[in-house]
Formats: sequence, structure tokens, C-alpha cells
Amino acid sequence: MNKSHLNWATPVLAFLLPMLAYLSLSRLLLLGWQFDRVSETDGTWFILLQGLRFDLVVLAGFLIIPVSLLPLLATNRWSMKPAVWLLKVYFIVLTALLVFLELATPNFIMQFDFRPNILMIEYLKYPKEIMSMLLKAYPLQLLVSVLLTAAAVFGMHRLLKRVFEKMKPSVIWSAPLLSVLVFLLCVMAVRSTLDHRPVNPSTVAFSSDPLVNSLPLSSTYSVLYALYENLKYESGDTKPYGDMPEANMMAEIYEGTHLPEDVFFDPDIPTLHHQNGSAGLVGTRPKNLVIILEESLGAVYVGKLGGRDITPNLDKLAEEGIWFDQLYATGTRSVRGIEAVITGFLPTPNRSVVKLGGSQYDFFTIAQLLSDRKYSTSFIYGGEAHFDNMRRFFSNNGFATIIDEKDYDDPVFTGSWGVSDEDLFNKAHETFAEQANNGEPFFSLVFTSTNHSPFDFPDGRIELVEQPKATVGNAIKYADHALGEYIKKAKQSDYWNDTVFLIVADHGDRVYGNDLVPVKHYRIPGLILGDGIKPQVINRVSSQIDLLPTLLSMMGINSDHPAIGIDLTRKDLDDIPGRAIMQFQANQAYMEGDDVVVLIKDQPPQHFVYKDEHLAPSPVANPGLENRALAHALWPMQAYQEKSYRLPANRKNQVEIVLNQAGM
Repeated sequence: MNKSHLNWATPVLAFLLPMLAYLSLSRLLLLGWQFDRVSETDGTWFILLQGLRFDLVVLAGFLIIPVSLLPLLATNRWSMKPAVWLLKVYFIVLTALLVFLELATPNFIMQFDFRPNILMIEYLKYPKEIMSMLLKAYPLQLLVSVLLTAAAVFGMHRLLKRVFEKMKPSVIWSAPLLSVLVFLLCVMAVRSTLDHRPVNPSTVAFSSDPLVNSLPLSSTYSVLYALYENLKYESGDTKPYGDMPEANMMAEIYEGTHLPEDVFFDPDIPTLHHQNGSAGLVGTRPKNLVIILEESLGAVYVGKLGGRDITPNLDKLAEEGIWFDQLYATGTRSVRGIEAVITGFLPTPNRSVVKLGGSQYDFFTIAQLLSDRKYSTSFIYGGEAHFDNMRRFFSNNGFATIIDEKDYDDPVFTGSWGVSDEDLFNKAHETFAEQANNGEPFFSLVFTSTNHSPFDFPDGRIELVEQPKATVGNAIKYADHALGEYIKKAKQSDYWNDTVFLIVADHGDRVYGNDLVPVKHYRIPGLILGDGIKPQVINRVSSQIDLLPTLLSMMGINSDHPAIGIDLTRKDLDDIPGRAIMQFQANQAYMEGDDVVVLIKDQPPQHFVYKDEHLAPSPVANPGLENRALAHALWPMQAYQEKSYRLPANRKNQVEIVLNQAGM
């Protein structure tokens, strides 16, 4: 072939080959860092070879349009000059993206035990919070990453400049044919298979360790694929774990509530049912409700749950109320915890409903239900409520008042994520005292933030448990101190006797491990406190989604709602094993007692027994458990798409009738 035919290919190779080498080197270093886990899978060569394959997939995807057009544009100087300039800029931007995401990967893995995903895009919305955290917690890593990215960009610029200077226009009669050929080659590289479906992350899911399965991917591919999956979910075009007839799915959902099917009475809202406040405390009216959502307080830090002895106040309070000994979070992020506790909604492989567009209005929350009953409803936070779309979701779904960082006058301490927990609780106490004085029933979600990297909190409050000061252990002990001081104050208040308090974590601090779903790190503390609540320990497996119906029962609220959690105060369920649903990246676990089914995208379900804080493969498959797992994965996706997780449209008129009949 005449060299003029390849004139256009030289700059493409000048970009492609260094990027392939860089991505392979990055993967090799990650593999060496995590070699203990990789060696358990015997997958070193598989990771390296499949990694090269997936690097070609992502690079071909980026190059498919400009490289397909280049043979045509390089045929004359009028079209070649702007094409060269645009291509150079494009290659430099891609270099910065590819290099920086790989450099950011080790810190992301240390936090989430997985390659970067959709979170990297979501974080771009909150530059103030994220930059503040990075500058305080990871200043050296950030500086090194920026400098190395700048060096890579400079090097690519110099290389492309030399290459493009030598590029001359060449009239090639076969340019159209070359463009078509290059386009087809890029398409084949993106698909990377002749099978019906192109390759995807499940192609390289060869082990039971999610981190190891993510190593063949590049971080850029991982982020883009997560974004693609999210868009598919919003459009309703995804059933990643399989399918089952709707009637069978709903039968499994109804059975999981341990309620008779005839209590579900609205075909437009299939899970809508009536719940009596059967465990309601003695009083003249239903109780107030305060939910204290503790940031990242996993069981591994709670003495009462066998963790580190750094939560003395919570451990002591556990003796005074209803303590959940086997409570599990549904996910690994705050919005997932909010989703479960405030809405009772099940997790899905995609973003929490706090962020999804279709749930920003008329999506069921406990605040919506209580506001219909003339409760004052509020969200009290020490940071900026717009973070993670909380303000929008809460404001549109039943929360009348939003209090965040700007509403604190002269706070004791302000860190990267807002005011300190003691400032937060002081504001909450003032708010509740005023509402009680006005005779208003109230509900509030109080969300702490101290236990979040870079772990800022005021000096002189606690005796440090470790050095340096800014560690998770010290932050948790301070958060526990602030909680204990608040509860002391609340017990002396006018609202204590009329209020049910829930103290619960949103999720664990770090969720990691070589299980498909590291169940150990989903275990969290949960405690219901209040005047007249008798101390009790609930030992069966429970989920965050069970807390909403349990609270309504404790408050004495009779209501119709679509939440499918189990009222844990029901005495008729003392002998059931309990169940929990946990989402970890693309995997979803359904645990019933010690039996666990893990659903994996585009793969058969796997059965395990949870033993000694690990998942041990189970030799006996349980089809019934597998069906329940699949139903609980499919239903939330369908309920979201069909907008059927809501209260009935005429709910306010119905509630007014009930309140009038009750003389309220």
C-alpha cells in the first residue's frame, strides 16, 4: 500500500499506542497492589489480556467518528487543517480524561472497593464539597494526580505536534472506501465479539470478588458503562437479573410482607395496603417522630454489635429501647440509606430514587404521609442540602422545611461537610422545642455529617482513640459524644414524652471484601427510643426498609401506604427468619436468615450460606429463595417506571375524614 494511504493513520497511532501502554501499566500496578486478592482467583493473565481487550473497546469507541472521517478530510489542505486542529484538541482532552481517572482509581478503590463508576460523574455537580474534602483529606494525592496528568497532556501535545507537522494532504481515490473500512473496524473493536450482544462487564466477571472483576476494565470504561446503564434504567429498558410473570412477582412481594393478599386493595398501586398502629404508645394522640440518620456508622465501630469500643453513648442507650441486633443497610451510600428509611423503597442496580428524575414528585415518603396528618415536617442537616439532590427530593415529597448550613448562626465549628454534629443537634433541639410549645405534632429527619472524610470536628470534646486526630475512629467517637449530649437534653425537654426517636446508620463506613456482596459491612446499628418504650432486642435479620412500617406502628398511626417492609413489632412474626436486601455495585443479595441468593447481571443466581461473616457457597439450591430474590429485584424497577409507589390521588380527602372522625 502506498504510504500516502497511511498518511492519516500516523497521528491516530501516535495517540492510540501510548494510551494502550499507559492503561496496561495502570492495570498492572493495580494488579500488583491487590495481588493477594487476585492470586486467590488465579486470574492474573486473564485480567491483563481481557484488560487489553477492553482498552481497545473504549478507545475504539472514542475514535470511531473522527478516525472514520479522517481519510476523507486528509485529501486536501482546506479540510485537513481544521480537522488536524480539532483532532489534536480531542486527543489531548482524551489523554487528560484517561490519565486522571486512572490516577484517581486507587483512592476510589480504598473508599468503595471498586473501580470508579457513576459516582465520579455525580460528584462533578458538587465542586465545593468535593474539592474541600480532597484538599483536606488527600492533598498530596490530588497534587500528584494533577501534576502527572499535566505532564501526560504536555507529552501528548509535543508528540502530536511533531506528527501533525509531517502530515501532508494526499489525494487518495480510495478514501471513501478507507473511511468505511475504518468505521467497520472500530465497530468490531467496540463490540469485541461476534455474539448477539457486545462485550460488557459481565464478560469478565470471572470470580466472586467484585473488585477483581473490575480490574480488566479501565476506569473510563467503568464510568461510561455505569452512565449508560443509568440511562437505560430511566428509560425502563433493563431487567438485568432476568424476568418473571408479573403475577408471580407480585405474589412473592405480597408473601414477603407476611400480610394476606386481600389487604392490598388498589390495582393502580399494587402494594397499597392498610396498616394499623397496633404497637402505638399510650397517649392522647399519635406521637411525634425524629429520625437521626448517622453518617457511615457501620457495625464494625459499634461496641454493642461486637465492633470497636468507641460508641459508649449508643451502647448505653441500646439498653433503653428497641435494639436491632441484625439490621442491614440496603446500600453503600447516604442516598440509598435515605431511600430505604424515609421511603421504604427497595434498592436497584442504579441510582437511588433520591436522584432519579421520575421520583422527584409524588413519590411516597413518610414525610408525605405525616404531612397529610397535619404534622410539621422537616429535614435538618449541617451541610448544604442540595448535595445528592436531597433538597429537591425532600421539598417535592412531603418535607415542608429544609434547614441546612446557611441557617446556623455562629456555629461552634464548621468543617468541609458543614457545621458540627453538636451544632446540628442544638438546632434540632431548638426547632422541636418550639414546635412542641406551639402544640404542633412534628416529624424530622436529622442527618449527621461528622463521620465523613476528612473527619473534621471541634477540639476538646473527646479523648482521642488514635492519632492523628482526623481519623474515622475519632470522628465516630465525637459523633457518638454529640448524640449522647443531645439525648440527655431531649430527655429533659417538653417533647420527649410525646416523641418516638429512631437512631440508625445510613450505611457502613467502607464496604469491601472478596465476597460478591460483603454482607458483614452492611450490618448497621438501629435503635428506637422514647418514653414508655420497653427495652427489647430484636435478633432476627431485618432491613432498613422495615423501619418505616415499624415506626408508624410505634407512633400509633393508622394509614394506607405502599411500603412493603415488615412491622418488626408484630408478635405473630417472632419465629420467621427475617430478610434483608443489599445492593453492591451491580450485584444484589437477598438474605433470609443465613441463606443468601446473589443476583448478578446477565448471569445465573448464586446461592450461599452466610457463615463466620462470609458467604460460603451453598451446595443445595433453593428455587423458592431464588424466586423471592428476583421478585424483590424486579418490583422496584417496575414500580418506579409505572409511578405506582405513591399514595392515592384522593388521599388528603380520605385522611381529613379519618381525622375528623377521630376528633383531631
